[in-house]
Amino acid sequence: MDTAREKAFVQALARRGYEVTVFDTGAEAAAYLDKVIDGNTVGLGDSETMLSMGLYHKLAAHNQVYDPMHRPEGETFRQTARKTLLTDVFLTSLNAMAETGELVNIDGTGNRVAGSLFGHEKVYFVVSLSKLCPTLDDAIWRARNVAAPQNAARHGFSNPCAVRADRCYDCSAKDRICNALVVHYRKMRGIEMEVVLIREPLGL
Repeated sequence: MDTAREKAFVQALARRGYEVTVFDTGAEAAAYLDKVIDGNTVGLGDSETMLSMGLYHKLAAHNQVYDPMHRPEGETFRQTARKTLLTDVFLTSLNAMAETGELVNIDGTGNRVAGSLFGHEKVYFVVSLSKLCPTLDDAIWRARNVAAPQNAARHGFSNPCAVRADRCYDCSAKDRICNALVVHYRKMRGIEMEVVLIREPLGL
């Protein structure tokens, strides 16, 4: 990515109240998070980006971590996801970002977006710069037409977007994963929020 474009985006995030850190690789970002998050209760929003970084296993070595993607045997997704909402720290990724500083997520169940909005001491958005879009409209388009179909296909759902692998059909499928669209215009009040940017392409 062009250095000037990246710098302008970091400045846009800072103006909107976020702390920002930038790393070349997912491994470097994971090492940073492993260092700064210690002795906390931690919730993870199910994320292919964080899964590829091995964050659950790194953080679980010295924190109490709840992650629906690594739930205990016999525990349902809902049971584990509820626990993530009561933690000191919450980490999730994003479906898209706008160069103007807005952050975009689509959710079907709600645990990822709920955890990013309220109740924690600190929220980390862990996201690849490959998800950066020129405008908010472009970011919303990416979330709906790129990230959502890929996520639906990853889960093996039969939604039209997953089967055809091309775009959002605004469907009524029982496994629809785009039931809520959240745009973070600025940092939420009363919560520390840090955007951890990774230059390496990661996630969907």
